[in-house]
Amino acid sequence: MYESVGFNHIQKNASGMKTALMNSGEMCMIRSLLKLVLVLIVLVGVGAFLVGRWTTNAKVVPDSPAGASGPVDTSKARDAGAKIGEATAKAANQAEDAIKHGAVTATIKSKIVLDDLVKARNIHVETNGTVVTLTGVVDSEAGRKRAVELAKESEGVTSVIDHLRVR
Repeated sequence: MYESVGFNHIQKNASGMKTALMNSGEMCMIRSLLKLVLVLIVLVGVGAFLVGRWTTNAKVVPDSPAGASGPVDTSKARDAGAKIGEATAKAANQAEDAIKHGAVTATIKSKIVLDDLVKARNIHVETNGTVVTLTGVVDSEAGRKRAVELAKESEGVTSVIDHLRVR
């Protein structure tokens, strides 16, 4: 059972519902139209990009060196570079010292925490070069001696200042 409505044909299926059928020419025309619309969208996008690029005079490589107006005094440039290099080296050395101090402090604290005799939550460890200062409160004289011993046997420590108090 077919009813002709415009270009489509309507068919009733077994359950009585109407379904639309298109011939192959109509399908081909719709596909071609969709392809055309897609190509136009891409072309418009590329065109908009290129027009924006051309109107803003965007350049990848500058025409002249940046900031070079007139002759450059190379001796001043070398002096400035040397000062910057010296300051950078000084900062790097300070950072290295801070990392070393932090590593020594962390090593001592971890030894104290892992030791069963010493209660570490009340001990403060401060490192200055190779000198370590212990401050705080411990439960016993044996705990104080053990904390000082752990600090002295740590690598990079030459002396320990003991400001620990026994409860």
